Amino acid sequence: MDTMYREGNRLVVRSENEKILIESWGRNTVRVRSVPMGEILDTRYALLEKPAGFEPEIEIEIREVQTPRGPMIRTSAKLINGDVSVAVSEAQNGARLIISRKGKPILTEPEYSALHLFNRHFEPIPGGDYKLTVYFNPNEGEKLYGMGQYQQETLDLKGSVLELAQRNSQASVPFVLSSLGYGFFWHNPAIGRASFAANGTLWEAQSTKQMDYLVYTGDTPAQIVEAYVASTGLPPMMPDYGLGFWQCKLRYWNQEQLLNVAREYHRRGIPLDVIVCDFFHWPYTGDFRFDEEFFPDPKAMVEELESMGTKLMCSIWPQVDRRSENYGELLKHGLLIRASKGPNIASLGGECTFQFIDATNPQTREYVWEKIKKNYHDLGVELFWLDEAEPELDPYDFDNFRYFAGSVLEIGNIYPQYYSSMFYENQKKAGQEGIVNLVRCAWAGSQRYGALVWSGDIHSRFDIFRRQVCIGLNMGIAGIPWWTTDIGGFMGGEIHDPEFRELLVRWFQWGAFCPVMRLHGARSDSTKPRERVLSKSGEEKTGSGADNEIWSFGEENEPILADYIFLRNRMRDYSRSVMKQSHETGAPVMRTMFYEFPQDEACWDLKDQYLYGPDLLVAPVMVYGAREREVYLPKGEEWVDAWTGEQYPGGRTVTAAAPIERIPVFLRGGKHRELFAPTGK
Repeated sequence: MDTMYREGNRLVVRSENEKILIESWGRNTVRVRSVPMGEILDTRYALLEKPAGFEPEIEIEIREVQTPRGPMIRTSAKLINGDVSVAVSEAQNGARLIISRKGKPILTEPEYSALHLFNRHFEPIPGGDYKLTVYFNPNEGEKLYGMGQYQQETLDLKGSVLELAQRNSQASVPFVLSSLGYGFFWHNPAIGRASFAANGTLWEAQSTKQMDYLVYTGDTPAQIVEAYVASTGLPPMMPDYGLGFWQCKLRYWNQEQLLNVAREYHRRGIPLDVIVCDFFHWPYTGDFRFDEEFFPDPKAMVEELESMGTKLMCSIWPQVDRRSENYGELLKHGLLIRASKGPNIASLGGECTFQFIDATNPQTREYVWEKIKKNYHDLGVELFWLDEAEPELDPYDFDNFRYFAGSVLEIGNIYPQYYSSMFYENQKKAGQEGIVNLVRCAWAGSQRYGALVWSGDIHSRFDIFRRQVCIGLNMGIAGIPWWTTDIGGFMGGEIHDPEFRELLVRWFQWGAFCPVMRLHGARSDSTKPRERVLSKSGEEKTGSGADNEIWSFGEENEPILADYIFLRNRMRDYSRSVMKQSHETGAPVMRTMFYEFPQDEACWDLKDQYLYGPDLLVAPVMVYGAREREVYLPKGEEWVDAWTGEQYPGGRTVTAAAPIERIPVFLRGGKHRELFAPTGK
């Protein structure tokens, strides 16, 4: 028999095998935790402390009813918090929960049946933890969005099965927004799975100690997303250099080469906010310093770049080569990720073997930051590219590695959040303001640590390009508003290939309307032999790859690319206002059409157009050879073609011209027309 009672403003449900705790987590929000054979844990993997005044008045009803077939008493209870309520009833397979919004069920656990399935199935595993599976009945006609970054051309996730695990180009952020007016946050960093099938929803953690999820309700997607972000942390304010153009490639292998690129942009009068010094600028991975043979005076390099109005960003890897000067000390003090069985090798790189720093270990965080501060930050480098942040285990044997904070199966998805916080918190302690770090992965809460997530090592193809738009929109819904891609894709771009050149131009145009505009890629050049870089000792180093500056893709394309850099520059005030709104509310920078127009049913199905902030409707051209495309203009507004000034009423689909130099953009109510007026620069 279940026992249900009130404990302060919380509803407690006890049975012989389980304890359930249901409480508010802000107005119209509930948190539900369950643990078998034990007490509820106060885990804060992503959640902030409840601020003062965060606890609303709630209602708790507990009823006892005699069953019609005999003297047995059945107990039921309900917690009501604004528009959301949780009803609990006794069942043969454990207490049954039904979560409703304004009296209408939105998350319903299955009724007991002859299948003898538990709605919250805790399966014991060796070591004392549990494999957890949670089931909910399906909702007819429901659409689902968010969940982070998965490499698929899918915006509505209904019908998807998603691995809850971090990989190169995959970032699992387990918050899903429903078209039925609620958001669901699986507050569990375990490796697992989420299935949004036609016959039910399933959430799974391969190793955990308790169930923990939150449900947020609201009248609009904005209300729901903003409530979720308020509970997991708002992003900081994007610094001004995040509003312009960033230049990057694989890779600038010496100081003079990097400076010459920045000098050329400066000579041409093209504004360059950031230039990136990518990987292997160090002697060995894990040295956390410049290789003095190729970068003899980093401080002078930073100062010259600053004089041209350009910031330097440096790549940092969590990998440690066994030849690194720091490997022995990191190993001796237990500051590296460990294997449960077999050798402690987390990644292989040619003839070199690597391990990863354990970003969840406070000693590791202190040790590594001391190196970073001395060898980068004190020299003026304030922007970091946190690569390999999943981390990139090779192979991804999640069950064979352990962090200081626990096994990877239990808490592995939280690693990128810890990695971002290691830098952000220490940068703040060092007095730095305006912090943004480029990072290859994220989990819930990463946004509060200045994490600018990019979509990983993706290929240079139009179908891959189309996926990125869906990914960026779902990342924004999942509470990660700072997001970007390698413009042109990372792998497979031959700089003389006509199709790649068109892809690069189309991607570049779209990049001007992403949270950060960054050109990057490992290009190839069929007209030149492979570059070889040798150290004085004769050791071969990774070369630069082919050129990847805006003048590298044909004389006919250079002015097009330059025009979009100038456009991005003219948009600074607008972009700054969008970033300010994101900082204050958690609103995405890239917004799905339904985020701004939830009452327009057509907007819930649009995956290839979006809003950059509230006013700029952007429709990327993502098909090779296309010179026009259809664009839907939402109801309730007048829309103006940014390039021609032509006006259109909303609630219709138009065919927009898209010559190679133009990405279709429409202005809500005709606002910001001055940004697109022909001004040269």
